Amino acid sequence: MAKDISKHSRNSLSVREKTYKLLRNQLLIGQFRPNQRLTEEFLARKLGVSRTPVREALHKLELEGLVKPAGARGFCVPEASIEEMKELFEIRGILEGHALAALCRSVSRENIQELSALIEKAEQALESGNLEQVFNYNTTFHDLLYSLVESEKPRLYNMIEDIREYVLRYRKSTLNRRRGAVRSIAGHKKIIMALELKDPQLSEQIMRHHVHEAEEDTVYPEIDSSKEQRNERRATPRISFDS
Repeated sequence: MAKDISKHSRNSLSVREKTYKLLRNQLLIGQFRPNQRLTEEFLARKLGVSRTPVREALHKLELEGLVKPAGARGFCVPEASIEEMKELFEIRGILEGHALAALCRSVSRENIQELSALIEKAEQALESGNLEQVFNYNTTFHDLLYSLVESEKPRLYNMIEDIREYVLRYRKSTLNRRRGAVRSIAGHKKIIMALELKDPQLSEQIMRHHVHEAEEDTVYPEIDSSKEQRNERRATPRISFDS
């Protein structure tokens, strides 16, 4: 009998953890709209589980700031605040700048070639107008970059990955605009240059600047959009109908 209870406990734990991780991932990738109401009943049907693991997951996600209470026994997706986004990018700049400074001393030629190949693929996707693919290649670039840090500085790697999860839910929309995609690719080329020079100070400066540009695109997208529209108008040739 004790064996059956133990087995049931392990299965229950697995369902709780899977429910939490799945719901957390869906929130981070933006599958739910800001202010969308999330009830236990709705999520239980959507995920194919009972209400108990959903209830536990929602309370954990509330502590992480990914959902907030909304009425009786309900939650909703909080809107992104400028203060939160700026704080996340500030932390990201510090962590990733330090990581690149450390990495530039040990990165291999093969590693740099792999990273450069991802930049080339992102440029090809940009030329074909596939901004979703640009986002994927740019994300993979950072995945590979920080996987190289993991063995030497596992705690730093874990902190970076945690922050990146939160940032990507805001960042994806900016990389799906051409200006954000272009700036990201240009920043990655500068990162490659810093790695090739093996200059820790330059590496940290370049990464911090890269993150700062990402912050500008994310926190103030309307400014970038208006600039892009003005540039497009300037680039449009004027047609004269004079004979």
